[in-house]
Amino acid sequence: MTARTTSARHRAARRPVTPLTELAHNAAVGRRTAVAAAGGALLVSTFGGAMAAQAAPVETGHAKMNSVDLNALTSQAREALANAPVVTVAADAELNVEKTAVSVVSAAENDEYQAQIAAEEAEEAAEAAAAEAAEAAASVDVPASAIGNSVISIASRYIGVPYVSGGSTPSGFDCSGFTAYVFGQLGISLPHSSSAQPGYGTVVPASEAQPGDLMWTPGHVSIYAGGNTMIDASKPGTVVDFRPIWQSNPTFVRMG
Repeated sequence: MTARTTSARHRAARRPVTPLTELAHNAAVGRRTAVAAAGGALLVSTFGGAMAAQAAPVETGHAKMNSVDLNALTSQAREALANAPVVTVAADAELNVEKTAVSVVSAAENDEYQAQIAAEEAEEAAEAAAAEAAEAAASVDVPASAIGNSVISIASRYIGVPYVSGGSTPSGFDCSGFTAYVFGQLGISLPHSSSAQPGYGTVVPASEAQPGDLMWTPGHVSIYAGGNTMIDASKPGTVVDFRPIWQSNPTFVRMG
């Protein structure tokens, strides 16, 4: 009888299947557990040791900037510097600076500026005189007896001419320059002197004074216009105009 040889197949040892309750325990203590499906069975392997949870990194704006290759930029900067033109200056080179003389003239020495200031002051004075003359004329009534009088008629032509010290023309009068010019139009020659003019006529009492008579007080002459008015070149800053008589006791002199 022949002996039957029976060969037996040995199955590979299987790892024990980890129950689901143990999976939960392993997760709690930080053990790693491998899960695989084989032949319809669920295989779970557990590895000791802690496992830190890791998330896939997300590339943010700063991360993108950090990802720039700084070494490459440095190399490019070095290359640009190496290729840049080189400027050399000799050790004995000299720096020449052109100097320009600057002259400064003070306002007091500037003739053009001073002329401008003088013109402005003269204009302001003329405006002030005109305003004063207009105000004075508004407050003075020329007597009817002066109307038609030849002396007053000629004198009236120069109303508004500014007072100018030493002036004897329609561009500017002082007191005796004005009276001499007016009487000169009538053929009566008078000196340009307030103290000398009364000697060229006849003194009359104030009660007999008539428009056109010369009116004199020490230091000033004018032309009597009748009533309480006179016409004259009064003082600096004023113009020729009719004014109230301000002298307390004038002398009246009849010319011609």
